[in-house]
Amino acid sequence: MSLVSSFSVGRFRCHCLDAGSIRLDGGAMFGVVAKPLWEKHFEADEHNRIRLALRCLLVEHDAGPVLIDTGIGNKDNKKFLNIYGVENRGTTGPTQLEDALAEAGLAPGDIRFVINTHLHFDHAGGNTYLERHDAEEGEGTARPPFRPSAQLSFPNATYIVQQGELQAARNPSIRSAASYLEDNFEPIAEADAWRLVEGETEVLPGISVLPTPGHTPFHQSVLVSDGDEVACYAADCVPTTAHVPLPWIMAYDLEPLVTLETKKYLIARAEAEGWTMVFEHDPNVAVGRIAKDSKSYVCVPLDTQMG
Repeated sequence: MSLVSSFSVGRFRCHCLDAGSIRLDGGAMFGVVAKPLWEKHFEADEHNRIRLALRCLLVEHDAGPVLIDTGIGNKDNKKFLNIYGVENRGTTGPTQLEDALAEAGLAPGDIRFVINTHLHFDHAGGNTYLERHDAEEGEGTARPPFRPSAQLSFPNATYIVQQGELQAARNPSIRSAASYLEDNFEPIAEADAWRLVEGETEVLPGISVLPTPGHTPFHQSVLVSDGDEVACYAADCVPTTAHVPLPWIMAYDLEPLVTLETKKYLIARAEAEGWTMVFEHDPNVAVGRIAKDSKSYVCVPLDTQMG
């Protein structure tokens, strides 16, 4: 089965990379939405968890390959992997992300830019890696400590994130602390590989970051555009196609009412301008377009090319 599916945005060739999967509580993923409604979209396991994709986006750019988000990485122990039902072990590298890159014809050293939408462990865990899976060998704690031995997964890349997001990761609240693991971002600082941005910014010609706060205060989405064609990697602002309706908001969001206002703007603009939406966590639909029905916004899936 292919780990890569592809589409074009004008002159840009984009590749959805299957970096594995994670299982999270279905109720937490849908907040105030009742289970009889959300389970029409996702089947829960015996622990009430639903399977979610870890989907990264690779963009071919004249400045070099750009990778958006990096999956969950390989630094976590067996207890952590069991709690979150992580399935991402690689065959050609530390994780399935490296397998997907290899299928796309690239090695980690070929990546020139990594854009993190935010620094939660399931989006930035693959920023760094451990040489061995020694973290998995013991039960340990569910949240491993910082390990100075973690190395940059993409040693030739500049890593890009909102400055406020890095500050939040370094100074988490009690609620957000479990999502921010130091060895996902501090080795990048030690290597002086961060490019910190503030607000809406064109980071490369045709690639911009757009603040989409709510899930975290400094969460950003990524826009790839050429002329009138736009693709939006919305990350945890709209993690699955089921989250397209405005009130379907995760309980994980730190500021759900801010998420609502963000979605009002983002979804309306995506529908009006015919954006291609990339869904990071949807296990079944990688890309789609937003449409209106009689009651709400919906997603119309789009076909992609394998490989």
